[in-house]
Amino acid sequence: MAPKPPLLFAACCLLLSIALFACASPSETPAPEALPATSAASPAFAATTTAPTITRAPSPTHTATATPLPPDAISTFFLGLEDNGYSHLFLYAPGTLNPTRLTNGPWNDTSPALSPDGKTLAFASDRNEYWDIYLLNLTNGQVNRLTDSPAYDSSPSWSPDGQWIVFDSYQDDNLEIIVASTVNVGQTVRLTENPAQDQHPAWAPGGRQIVFSSNRSGDFEIWSANLDTPGESRFQNISQSKNNHETHPVWSLDGSRLAWDSASADQSQTIYIWDSASPQTPAQPIGIGSQPAWNQAGDQVAAQISEPNQAYLVAYTLSGLASLPPAPIAAINGLTWRSLPISAIPTTFQKNTNLTPSPLYQTSQAESLPVNRAAIVKIENITAPSPYLHDAVDEAFNALRTRAILETGWDVLANLENAHTPLTTSLDPGRGDSWLYTGRAFGLNPLPLNAGWMYLTREDFNGQTYWRIYLRPQAQDGSQGQPLRSHPWDLNARYTLNPLAYEQGGAALTSIPPGYWVDFTRLARAYDWQRQPAQTNWRTYFKGALFNEFVIPGSLSWRAAMLEIYPADILITPTVVIPPTRTPTPSPTGYRYKTPTPTPSN
Repeated sequence: MAPKPPLLFAACCLLLSIALFACASPSETPAPEALPATSAASPAFAATTTAPTITRAPSPTHTATATPLPPDAISTFFLGLEDNGYSHLFLYAPGTLNPTRLTNGPWNDTSPALSPDGKTLAFASDRNEYWDIYLLNLTNGQVNRLTDSPAYDSSPSWSPDGQWIVFDSYQDDNLEIIVASTVNVGQTVRLTENPAQDQHPAWAPGGRQIVFSSNRSGDFEIWSANLDTPGESRFQNISQSKNNHETHPVWSLDGSRLAWDSASADQSQTIYIWDSASPQTPAQPIGIGSQPAWNQAGDQVAAQISEPNQAYLVAYTLSGLASLPPAPIAAINGLTWRSLPISAIPTTFQKNTNLTPSPLYQTSQAESLPVNRAAIVKIENITAPSPYLHDAVDEAFNALRTRAILETGWDVLANLENAHTPLTTSLDPGRGDSWLYTGRAFGLNPLPLNAGWMYLTREDFNGQTYWRIYLRPQAQDGSQGQPLRSHPWDLNARYTLNPLAYEQGGAALTSIPPGYWVDFTRLARAYDWQRQPAQTNWRTYFKGALFNEFVIPGSLSWRAAMLEIYPADILITPTVVIPPTRTPTPSPTGYRYKTPTPTPSN
């Protein structure tokens, strides 16, 4: 491969090991430096061109540089939200503007990142089949593609001068950190080259650091890359927190603090704040949540609070007080918080704003049934012990099945462990009130788990354990699914004679499976199917994990759902009556006198 043209910078000449930047002092004439050829193993990289001159940003300080805001500027969120089976970009101003759709289509838009001048929104999208980075002009609504390759690109973050974007990209069977020029489109440089997973980069406001999440130490921790230090010595572990999963780092606008989310195996995700002026001081928690985002002033952090089947948007002060009460919202796939004038949003977005998406499926009820009674209908072309479902959920099942085939390339719902279960069939102990009896639930066949076509990640909420299911799509070229970003949980590790794994009900895999994966739990939720919590005995009882069961309860309790298909008498549990028996009088034991002993009289 031919060598790349030189990069010119306006600071002192310093070649980094990956030749990301070369700088000269402002008083010197910039010296040309040759950019090494991109590896042939990275077909995603287009041939580089001469880079623009980048003015070195000042070092971060604790003094916030207050930028005058327009008088009509209000607190504004840019979010990637689940939207009718896909993820799209939304604008939201609490108390002023309801979530307003900015993008729409049969594709996913995630990870919005606002440019320093507030005019452009970078985001990741699979709108052209493969995941790339796009730029949305907020003044006219125009969308331009920044990267163009089959490799998965996501999680963009802007440089302080707006001339570069750093993002994570799936290279060499793991996520790596890549930098792309926004001026010379197609010019990219690889920042990391490590067999570990490097993800969710964030460019420091000072311009000379990029932080990211990485499991290069064994656990996901927050790492920093110093752009002024050559070689591998530029990478430093910031969080130093073993046995936690830490990700989504984000800088305050003045560069004085760094926020990220952290979770352990059995605890909810929590937002931590790290002070860059005291790097040796451990980060401090301020509240539960994930995907943190700083406000304009740097004195509040917004986050997503997740429940098993619901998400909330919340904000905290640095002392941990809730400055924005939890607001119910769709699942968040990226979050940015700024103060902007709403009038700056053009009328170009009105079409998407006023759009009412068509429902993903339509329900239909069987006719000629008694009042408040429902039918159990047969599901065609599936294999199950009883291939039937409640008439209110069969359309949701068929629609989910069609969508899963589209996303994965194979029919995961063709063979089920369970569907509607008749009352004459006994389930496992402790399952007397299973939703399978109502016909409103189904159980996936667990065999793909042992075949390596299914993986689980563990999620704990308020002391209950839930599971997220990922399926391996047939196409592994980047056109289906996304890379895994966390270590799956291995339920079978309990059988490896490891006492700790047995007590924990398994263990997290030491490495992340390569390739692309489809989040089946996310798809199921779009079609109203909710996952079930594991039973309390799941650590010692494999089937108690209930990782493969999904239900549509509607607004019904289990008993109300049962009464839709059964008469009330059948749910009455008879009182056990013990039949009367003669109780023999116990015979005295021990020595007995043949005659009574006379009582002496006085």
